[in-house]
Amino acid sequence: MRNLLLRLMYDGASFHGWQVQPNGITVQEALQDAVEQILGVRENVTGCSRTDAGVHANDFCCNIRTENPIDCYRFQGALNAVLPDSICVKSVEEVDCDFHARYDCVTKQYVYRVWNASYKNPFLTSYAWHYKNKLDEVFLNEQAQAFVGKHDFKGFCSTGSTVEDTVRNVKSFSVSRNGEEVTFTVEADGFLYNMVRIMVGTLIEISENKIEKDKLNDIIDSKDRKLAGRTAPPQGLYLNRVNYGRYQCAGE
Repeated sequence: MRNLLLRLMYDGASFHGWQVQPNGITVQEALQDAVEQILGVRENVTGCSRTDAGVHANDFCCNIRTENPIDCYRFQGALNAVLPDSICVKSVEEVDCDFHARYDCVTKQYVYRVWNASYKNPFLTSYAWHYKNKLDEVFLNEQAQAFVGKHDFKGFCSTGSTVEDTVRNVKSFSVSRNGEEVTFTVEADGFLYNMVRIMVGTLIEISENKIEKDKLNDIIDSKDRKLAGRTAPPQGLYLNRVNYGRYQCAGE
């Protein structure tokens, strides 16, 4: 049995998230369809994360176990030939049999894009949150440092999640500006349901004076979702990089 690690990029605007579900086309379903078309078997595909509808990925990892001897480079090319244009396979490599795309992940990095201008950008409607009020990225970067470290982020998880362990270690969080675009970048050993979008929404509400500045530590310690800010919309969120101890990101 071979174990293949695939790295993908995809436009989440075309899908109802990663995981197969009955009410819409998902990335996992599209990939399984393509694998079945090429290998003649509907192999199981294990993803590194469960991105929501409208969320994008610059680097999404999954693994497939198969008996098929197909060459990795040929498999990559064949997949890209049959997958929709909204999904690209960046690489395919054979990995250890015990490798698991989700459980072997060391850290993930997410990027959240905000188009921060009084006017909309028609090219970013599905790819960034249009927020009109001027953001002070230096101030928000300072506030965001409260997220860094090992904390219980229960208050930054959407209700309905069944996860019991809500402690996560945030390695870094930065807020930067490039012209009219403000980017929120966060890396951690794991994320809760809607955690990044709630973090961004909370920082936005600090900028709006709806949440008092320098109070993020208190909000984190409270573990109370009601004290954190709103959930930012999905279209600005990108899974940007997935790190494994033994397997470097494509291009590194």
